[in-house]
Amino acid sequence: MPKILVTDAIAQDGVDLLSTEADVDVQLRPSPEELVKLIRGYDALIVRSGTKVTKDVIGAADTLKVIGRAGSGVDNIDLDAATQRGVVVVNAPTGNTLSAAEQTIALMFALARQLPQAYTSLRSGKWERQKFIGVELRGKTLGLIGLGNVATEVARRVRGMDMRVISHDPYVSAEKAQSLGVELVSEDEVFTQADFISLHIRLTPQTSNLIDDEHLAKVKPGVRIINTARGELVDEAALIRALDDGRVAGAAIDVFREEPPGENPLLSHDKVIVTPHLGALTEEAQERAAIDVAGEVLAVLRGEPARYAVNAPLVSAETMKVLRPFFEVSERIASLATQLSDGQLQSVDIEYLGDIANHDTTPLKAAVIKGLLAPVSEENVTIVNANIIAEQRGLRITERKGPSEDYTNLLTVRLDTDSGATTVAGSVIHDETHIKRINEFSIDLPLENEFLVICRNLDRPGMIGAVGTLLGEHEINIRIMKVSPEVRGHAMMVLGLNEEISPELLRKLESIPDLHSARLAKI
Repeated sequence: MPKILVTDAIAQDGVDLLSTEADVDVQLRPSPEELVKLIRGYDALIVRSGTKVTKDVIGAADTLKVIGRAGSGVDNIDLDAATQRGVVVVNAPTGNTLSAAEQTIALMFALARQLPQAYTSLRSGKWERQKFIGVELRGKTLGLIGLGNVATEVARRVRGMDMRVISHDPYVSAEKAQSLGVELVSEDEVFTQADFISLHIRLTPQTSNLIDDEHLAKVKPGVRIINTARGELVDEAALIRALDDGRVAGAAIDVFREEPPGENPLLSHDKVIVTPHLGALTEEAQERAAIDVAGEVLAVLRGEPARYAVNAPLVSAETMKVLRPFFEVSERIASLATQLSDGQLQSVDIEYLGDIANHDTTPLKAAVIKGLLAPVSEENVTIVNANIIAEQRGLRITERKGPSEDYTNLLTVRLDTDSGATTVAGSVIHDETHIKRINEFSIDLPLENEFLVICRNLDRPGMIGAVGTLLGEHEINIRIMKVSPEVRGHAMMVLGLNEEISPELLRKLESIPDLHSARLAKI
């Protein structure tokens, strides 16, 4: 029988399942140095967040075939080292979905009826019935920012409460939303129409401080806000100002910028309900995670495919030699296209030209999906599970292949939305990822900077100087600038920066005469 080492506490049901097909050894919380000595002879390793599975640990494992993470995050596992050694890494990404959804709904109920405040008042000896008059959920509008796994389960459950559910998620198909009874709307419409707003998105430069003064100025008076996703999505000072002036009736916060939050004023505000990041902490969620990861590990040991494999699948050496440089190209141009597009996604078109078209491009398609969804999806999108997540969201993806007259290889991603099309093309030149086209503009931009500012402007003298002067006044150092050839009187300039610029500075850029748009992207 195979040997499995478990180094973090998991639910007993998971251990029992593993024991049906393997010898299981539970040795909790060894140090990385101890684990290097311990790992030899084991076919599988199962961890949670407490064990660090380093390159040295993987290198010392002489018979290791699979690493299982009883949960979703895999930051504590060296995926590159595992992939290079042919070790499959699996996780349990959906085990806490129901628990997180129920936590969201519980907080919504608590907000509507002021339950924690009423409880505290009564426990202190007071009888303040009129102070805690609540509101019914029936007939109210719930606005979901993001419609991933957790938000989907929230939507399914509130349908039985006679609530109208609206959502903003550009990367969910209309058919998927319709099947849930959810109306897809713009982000502004969520803020202006919802009685309750619940956040279910990833943290990105675009979503950081999403709940800020600007958005809170648009909300329906008396709105209640729930955050079980990421603490950084909320500008806490702006939320407190909106609570104090009465525009926001209440907030329920399960996640914070810093955890534990310390002397955070949200903890003492009488209109705020706070919980210590409890979304996934239920007995059932822990049991599901243990059972799910045990099933995945046993499947790999039996030689079967794993549904929740995290690291890249193995492909032939010949194919990998050609495609490997284009993993980064695929992911980066898709991510850039996502950040430059507006509106509700309708279809995705991927074009492979040149030598890459002669090989199995399935890994490149998965990398495109990863780049496409990673900036907007709450799921942990990986090259292996990307196709599954795309199917869950109802995305329509087409692929085309052909020869290339101008490039050895060229990969193009086109996103069609209800607001128009966004196209980004890229290639590999001298082992570097280059952007070769953005929409109608040809450009040769090596992706060597973390942040890009993409400006579309009238092609006239002085535009480059105006942009450079404004950024210089704000002490922003431009690492690289590329300008496209003129197209019908217009041009595009792309600036490479090593630091993020504020939304206020972007608006100042757009106020430059004849500069039509300025977008920030993180690559």
